[in-house]
Amino acid sequence: MSTNGSGVVARFGLLLTGEPGSGRLKFFGLLVFFVLAWYFPLDILPDAESRVGRGLVEAVFMMQDYVHEHVLLCLIPAFFIAGAISVFVSQAAVMKYLGPLASKFIAYPVASVSGTILAVCSCTVLPLFAGIHKRGAGLGPAVAFLYSGPAINVLAIILTARVLGLELGIARAVGAVVFAFVIGVAMHLFYYREEKERAGAAAVAMAPSESRRALWQDALYFASMVAFLVFANWGAPGEGDAGLWATIHGVKWWIAGGSLVILGVVVWRWFERDELSEWGESTWFFALLITPLLFAGVLVAGFLLGRPGEEALIPSAWIVSLVGDNSLGSHLFASVAGALMYFATLTEVPILEGLIGAGMEKGPALSLLLAGPALSLPSMLVIRSVIGTRKTAAYIVLVVICSTTAGYIYGALF
Repeated sequence: MSTNGSGVVARFGLLLTGEPGSGRLKFFGLLVFFVLAWYFPLDILPDAESRVGRGLVEAVFMMQDYVHEHVLLCLIPAFFIAGAISVFVSQAAVMKYLGPLASKFIAYPVASVSGTILAVCSCTVLPLFAGIHKRGAGLGPAVAFLYSGPAINVLAIILTARVLGLELGIARAVGAVVFAFVIGVAMHLFYYREEKERAGAAAVAMAPSESRRALWQDALYFASMVAFLVFANWGAPGEGDAGLWATIHGVKWWIAGGSLVILGVVVWRWFERDELSEWGESTWFFALLITPLLFAGVLVAGFLLGRPGEEALIPSAWIVSLVGDNSLGSHLFASVAGALMYFATLTEVPILEGLIGAGMEKGPALSLLLAGPALSLPSMLVIRSVIGTRKTAAYIVLVVICSTTAGYIYGALF
């Protein structure tokens, strides 16, 4: 336990800046881009008449929405958690519970439950996915976690049932839980030999590690970060809603602020300078790896599809016309469109409400609900940087096939 040093400010300085020269130019470029996107005066943008012009305008609007709503409270906390997982979570424990050779009856439920608790969007889950995969989690459990985080969002499922109907809400819940398991197992089987070799290499290279803190101290450290991520992004209740959700939303900043205070005390009292430096370097690595790809993906998604209710390069009428029946083609198109679109947490429900009102059948709506939150064009770029092109393509195909099949069956039954 350390109580000396140069104080809390110096310790957090180590955490935030990492080692000299570690991608400073890249970070400076991202910071300038972030500031420009945040403060860009949108009212100077022209009323574009051409499709290309609308796409460019929508790309700028979506980029500003993204930096306002997701970077400070979603991505940055996720980077710190990913960095902490990479440094402080025992590799032996990860291999035991989530490794390629771990019991499937333990690994996949653990991965799915972890995603359910976090209830994050497809972009926020990426640093966490990269962190556990880098630490030794098998491809199957890591992918199950990657899918479950945004797909098995308890609030989103409740909102789906209330707004779009109980049947669709139940179908979404069942489909998301089943597919987290199915897709994870399928990825494990597809790359079993490669994962077995990776597990063997990790076991050879794995050095025994012993935490400098008690288990409850490490647990409090991680819990404070996760609590901030969850409560800082706690969504507002619907109009006229009351109950526990509304009560928590009313005090969410007190809880989030208290979590940060606890984290500060934990870091100050129980962490050494070298540990903070490692944490900072790991956080730095994930931020520089993932952020540029997310920014690029958001711009492309905005250019092609635009924000909800707005026109971009691809007219929304085309999408509605292609999902107006329960044919296999409609479900496949809905799955592919959902996989490419970017949905902020909970926004998929009002978007689907509008599309259903415009003529979309509920079968394709389920296909989009199962593919959309779990994938997006920005997330595809990041996943590729973590597990490679072939595995990313396999994951995308599995999500699309499962979503298409579920929607088609649901459309035939209801």
